[in-house]
Amino acid sequence: MHIASFSIEDALSNLQIKALNEMQLSSLEANKANESVVLLADTGSGKTLAFLLPVAQLLDKAKKVSQAMIIVSSRELALQIEQVFKKMGTGFKITCCYGGHLRETEENNLKQAPALIVGTPGRLADHIRRGNITTSHIETLVLDEFDKSLEQGFEAEMSFIITSLHNLTKRMLTSATEAVEIPAFVGLKNPVEINFLTGEKSPALAVQMLRSDDANKSTALFNLICALGNRSTIVFCNQREIVEQVSNFLKDKGIVNVFYHGAMEQQERDVALCKFRNGTSNLLVTTDLAARGLDIPNIRYIVHYQLPTSEESFIHRNGRTARMEASGTAILLLAPQETVPPYILPEPSTIELPADLTLPAKPDWTTFYISAGKKDKVNKIDIVGFFTNKGRLKKEEIGLIEVKDFFSFVAIRKSKAGPTLQLIKEERIKNKKVKIEVAK
Repeated sequence: MHIASFSIEDALSNLQIKALNEMQLSSLEANKANESVVLLADTGSGKTLAFLLPVAQLLDKAKKVSQAMIIVSSRELALQIEQVFKKMGTGFKITCCYGGHLRETEENNLKQAPALIVGTPGRLADHIRRGNITTSHIETLVLDEFDKSLEQGFEAEMSFIITSLHNLTKRMLTSATEAVEIPAFVGLKNPVEINFLTGEKSPALAVQMLRSDDANKSTALFNLICALGNRSTIVFCNQREIVEQVSNFLKDKGIVNVFYHGAMEQQERDVALCKFRNGTSNLLVTTDLAARGLDIPNIRYIVHYQLPTSEESFIHRNGRTARMEASGTAILLLAPQETVPPYILPEPSTIELPADLTLPAKPDWTTFYISAGKKDKVNKIDIVGFFTNKGRLKKEEIGLIEVKDFFSFVAIRKSKAGPTLQLIKEERIKNKKVKIEVAK
């Protein structure tokens, strides 16, 4: 195991953060003095850093081999935590474990014990049962978004994992909800609670509503999106089937969008989120799966196509916008028979759509799929070099690049996509023949 020398100042510099907020500072203080800490804080307030900094400190101070484990409710949250931890530049190895991709990849990554393991309950429990994770050195445990893990029915797996960790000296639990009963198997001893839940919506968040003339709200949604233009927007639905119906309806009407829900294969999810992040699509239609754990900056509008099932769901959906000083608007779409839920106060102002509506401009970017990634020793610099040299693109014609284990995505100016594909179709990246195509 690599022994690193960790400094909070260096980590913040690497993350380009000038200073910690009050909640993050309180978490550092509480974790210095207490074995068990419960951190309650709103979505988008910086909880990830509030537990990663104490974890890195504990790994750094350990006089012997020591490991930490973070259990999360979704693969997206696991990947986000991994990304933040790597950006911190601690020097400690992190491995991410989640369903939906090859277990063998994770088994190889676990052979040389990582200092930090982050993953979903089902996959972590599977690795422990198979002996891929040796639990004897795991001394620090974080349960992130614990309320969501319980809500999704992971209690049995979490109980198995925690009772397998016999040498824990530190337990941290985070939640964006106060009313969660913590089961005995978590093993919290006299926990110190840090409560930064405000119960208030972000001051930068405006809440509005649009009334549909029809019980089928799809036409009202189409008109609304035409009025909003091509700003970054998430449309929330309650069921996967409705997500796909809405997405297909909008596509047929000429609105570029991607959809995202829990029944999709992992690579399909990766493609959808990448296209939304890089501007190939400015519209994401999704279930509440996207209400937590997704790190997508600059989302301007949240549209509640179907009303949230609870106040908690409403808060988490809205937490995707108006983050970290940015402003955003949440819009409720109401059918004639629907009313504003009682927990939304004051009653939102009503939107009046203009009479003349035009389709939003098509996005400027397209996404290329490359059949090579980190495991092929391909990185972002290689990809930029390939497209500027072989594809004859200028740097400003290359957008966001995401490199996964076995494949990568790169945003290219749409006007250059056709000619670029022709130039590079027979070329190699790092002497490797790769498939490059427009991401489906």
